[in-house]
Amino acid sequence: MTLASVFPHPIIQGPTAGGFNTPAQVAAVSNTGALGCLACSLLSPDVIREQTSQIRALTDKPFCLNFFVQDTPKPSAAEVEQAKEWLKPVWSSLGWTELPTPAKWCEDFSAQFETLIELRPAVASFTFGILSVEQIRRLHEAGIFVIGTITHADEALAWESRGADAVIASGTEAGGHRGTFIGAQKDAKLTTFELLPAVVAAVDISVIAAGGIMDGADIKRALNGGAQAVQMGTAFLVTDESSINAPYKQRLLTAGNHPTRLTRTFSGRYARGLENRFMQEMSSKERQLPLYPIQNALTSSIRAEAIKRGETELMSLWCGTGVARARPMAAAKLVETLLAEISAA
Repeated sequence: MTLASVFPHPIIQGPTAGGFNTPAQVAAVSNTGALGCLACSLLSPDVIREQTSQIRALTDKPFCLNFFVQDTPKPSAAEVEQAKEWLKPVWSSLGWTELPTPAKWCEDFSAQFETLIELRPAVASFTFGILSVEQIRRLHEAGIFVIGTITHADEALAWESRGADAVIASGTEAGGHRGTFIGAQKDAKLTTFELLPAVVAAVDISVIAAGGIMDGADIKRALNGGAQAVQMGTAFLVTDESSINAPYKQRLLTAGNHPTRLTRTFSGRYARGLENRFMQEMSSKERQLPLYPIQNALTSSIRAEAIKRGETELMSLWCGTGVARARPMAAAKLVETLLAEISAA
C-alpha cells in the first residue's frame, strides 16, 4: 500500500498534542483529500474514542491517529522533590507555596494501543520510540497504515526492518518534540533537506518530510527530493479550527524574527518553540531535569495556570522555525492554497 492510495494529496496536518488540534480540524483537512491527524498521546482511551467518533461524524475520508511510544515511569519521591525544587523560581513567581504532584505521569500506552486497534483508523503514526514487529503486525491485521517518526537514517532503517509502511523524516526545524529514539536527542541535528536525501537513499518505504515546510514551494522541493508527502504542524496551528489559546496564537502570528529554540525545560525531551522567560529561567538546570514524561507532568499545572492568566512567558509556545510564514485561514482553505502553490511551483 502506498501513501497516495490512502490519501490523494501529499499533505499531512501535523498532530499538535495538548488539545491544540481538534476533530473539526482533522475532518476539515481529510475532507480536502489531504490527511488530517489527531494527537492522541495525552488523551485517555475514552477521550480517544469520543474524538474519533466526532471525526467520523464529520468525514468519511481517511484520517490518522498519532501516539507517543513510551513506558510509564516510576520516579522516586526524592527525584520528584528535587525536580520540584529546580522549578521553584517559576512556580513561586505565580504566588504558589508549592508545586502539586501530578495524579499520573502519562497515559498508559498499552491501553491506548488496544484502543487504536479497536478504532481502526486508516493511518496511525508514532513518535518518541519504536513499535515491535508484533505490534506492527497487529496494526496491519486491523487494516492500519503504519508510520514511524525518525530524525536520522538508522531510525528509518529500524522502522523499515520491523514492517512500517512509511517514516516521517523530521528535520531540526520542526516545531514541538523531537522523535529521536536511537542515540542522544541533542545529536540529531540534521535539517529537513539534509535528512531527506539520506533517508530516501537508505530505505525502500515511503518517506514523509517534516520541519520548516510552510508553503507550496517548500512542498514541491520536498517532493522533488524524493518525499512522497510532507507533514506540516506549525502551518496548521494557526488555522481557524485549531484550539490553541488566543495569546499563544497571537504570539505565533506576530513572531516575526523572534527566535525559536530546542529546549527540554518544559517536558524533559527536546522540543522547539518560541523562546520565552520559562526557557531562560530554567536553562541553567536544563541538563539535570528529569526525562519526559516526568518533567512534562510536573510543569503541566504551571502551563495550565499560564493559559488561565494569558501569560505567554510561561507557556510552551511550540512551533517550527518557519513560524513567521504561518497564515491564518480555515484548514481547508490552507490545503487549497498549498495545492495551488505546488502547481505554480
